[in-house]
Amino acid sequence: MITPRLLSVATAVPAHRIEQGEVLAHARRIFEDRVPDFARLAPVYGNAGVATRYLSVPLGWFETPRSWSETSAVYLRTAEDLLVEAAERALDRAGLGPDRVDTLVTVSSTGIATPSLDARLLRRIGFRADVKRMPLFGLGCAGGVLGLGRAAQLAAAREGETVLLLVVELCSLTFRWRDAGKSNQVATALFGDGAAAVLLRGGGAGMSVAAWGEHTWPDSLDVMGWSVEEDGLGVIFSQRIPEIVRRGMRAETDRFLARHDLTLADIDLFACHPGGAKVAAALEEAYGLPEGGLRTSREILKNYGNMSAATVLFVLDRMIEAGTSGRRILVQALGPGFTAGFAVLEG
Repeated sequence: MITPRLLSVATAVPAHRIEQGEVLAHARRIFEDRVPDFARLAPVYGNAGVATRYLSVPLGWFETPRSWSETSAVYLRTAEDLLVEAAERALDRAGLGPDRVDTLVTVSSTGIATPSLDARLLRRIGFRADVKRMPLFGLGCAGGVLGLGRAAQLAAAREGETVLLLVVELCSLTFRWRDAGKSNQVATALFGDGAAAVLLRGGGAGMSVAAWGEHTWPDSLDVMGWSVEEDGLGVIFSQRIPEIVRRGMRAETDRFLARHDLTLADIDLFACHPGGAKVAAALEEAYGLPEGGLRTSREILKNYGNMSAATVLFVLDRMIEAGTSGRRILVQALGPGFTAGFAVLEG
């Protein structure tokens, strides 16, 4: 089998940097008079593990009810801009022109685009007219890892095959002014916007994508996802997520690693999607790490919030910048399904 190699990783965020205190004040203005128990829910903003995040629009934009068409227009414009920035940065880091890309794998679950986002990029980046396109929707927070696996599989199909994975999630745009439910509060405390690009090639030099896979728990469709509402996508977060992680993540990770003749003891670094502070703590417990052991994951959560699928690639990018030569990395995230995605990178 041809080994897929990671050539570069790059990220991009929108211009509007917001402090968590500003978000709490924003939520209080919108919800305090309409949500009788807002005072009881407000601590979620302080406990989310988020200090700052980046938004596609100024915070004040959300203080007026918005239609799905208004939100979609912002999604298309911002998603395209961020993907251009991340893609060009990844290509530049690898020293390649866009004409060298054979396949585009594009992941996003926070908006709808038809023609898809990758098709829209063709007029702004000099990809070949015969570039193969694979847009993926609905993978949620697991999309960064699952997209990496799909891209690696495509790169492994042919020597020299160059695949560009593009991930963009504008989670803040799923905020719904009329939704006074707890899940909307949790999402407001957590969500940020960002994009990432990963360039892979079949064979050659570079960090290898040595393994990839996933596990979907049965009867778990209600754990995470979107509900389609009149004014947009309604967030679904089950309170069971940390408990599922504590009870089931270690066993499924062990099974995944065993299929590739590995154990957890072979892993040097954990590039995990933190989800939120409670999920990060549950992952540390499941993997036998000390409290705060997912340091890089927690730093990304603190500085960028939960950017859904893009988050884990921000974690990976930070680790690569810090130096990963000769080390084995487990990349892991959870998403709708309810699904755990895995990948192993070897430096």
